[in-house]
This record gives sequence, structure tokens and C-alpha cells, in this order.
Amino acid sequence: MSETVRDVVAGDGCTIDDDATVGYGEFDEPARIGDGATIRAGSIVYSDVTIGDGFVTGHDVLVREGTTIGDDVLVGTKTVIDGQTEIGSHVSLQTNVYVPTQTTIGSNVFVGPGAVLTNDEYPIRTENGLEGPTIEDGASIGANATLLPGVTIGENAFVAAGSVVTDDVPADTLAVGTPATVQPLPDPLDGANQLA
Repeated sequence: MSETVRDVVAGDGCTIDDDATVGYGEFDEPARIGDGATIRAGSIVYSDVTIGDGFVTGHDVLVREGTTIGDDVLVGTKTVIDGQTEIGSHVSLQTNVYVPTQTTIGSNVFVGPGAVLTNDEYPIRTENGLEGPTIEDGASIGANATLLPGVTIGENAFVAAGSVVTDDVPADTLAVGTPATVQPLPDPLDGANQLA
């Protein structure tokens, strides 16, 4: 088996493993990948995706069309980015993260394993349109947290593992529980993420 490279413009020093597909689908724009990318086996990156330098995937990652990703972004194994999404630079999306369409993720953001972001307030019941969460710069989302449609996680906020976020989380606060309640950020969590 070998990699499949279709409609793609790749920078210098990119590595595309066996059994990866880059440039999937027929769109007006090619996949554009910056310098030094590593795309591992089983991953699929659609056409009409723009990715900066230093992009790294685990195995079996999906990045759908209409996605823009900044520099130095890690996308963990079996993570799905369902397209029409903006992701900043210095972002770590760990294993099994789900990012739906119409989501915005800022820079210097950490999203823990198994976190689920949602974009449909009343799935299949109404035609309200899709609106994913907004995660602002420096925020951290713990493992297995769930963010409901349209919520905003403020700058440098922290969502505890397993929390279900139903309302906006202000900057520099901690959201914990189901449904999540907002508390002051404990001293050990104060300050910016160390991803850059």
C-alpha cells in the first residue's frame, strides 16, 4: 500500500506515510500544507484545506474540506475535524477528539482525549442551522468533556475532564461538572498554556 496524493500543494520536508490520502475529493481548491508536515497512515486530508507549517497527525485522522489550520498543530489519532472549521496555531487536539463543522478554535489551545464538540442544538428535530463552539486563545478542554452548540470558552479558561458545558465559560475561569458550573481558576491552573 502507498500514500495517495491527489490535489495538493505541499511545502518542504513533508512526510506522508503509507496508506494516507491527501487531497481527497473534488473541490475548487487543492489541499495546501506548509513545511515540515507529518501525516500518518490511515489519515485523510480533503482538498480545500489549508494547513500551516509543522502540522502533525496521529493515525486515522480525518480533516474535511473548508478547514483552515495554523502552524504547529498536533491532531491526535482517530480525531475528526468535520470541515468548515478554523483552528489557530500551537494547538493540540488529542486522541479521539470530535470537532464539528462551524467550529472556531483559537491559538495555544489544548483539547484532551475523547472531548466532543457539538454543533446541532436539536439534532434531526429542527432546522436551526449548525453552530459549533468557539474556543478562545489559551483555553484548555479536559478529557471526555462535551461542549454544546454555540458555547464560547473564554481566553485561558479551563474545562475540567468529563464536564458538560451548556453555557459560555468566561475568560480565566474553571468550568466543572454536569452541567458545568463556573468557578474561579485555581492557582495551579492560572496563566497561559505552554504549547507555543
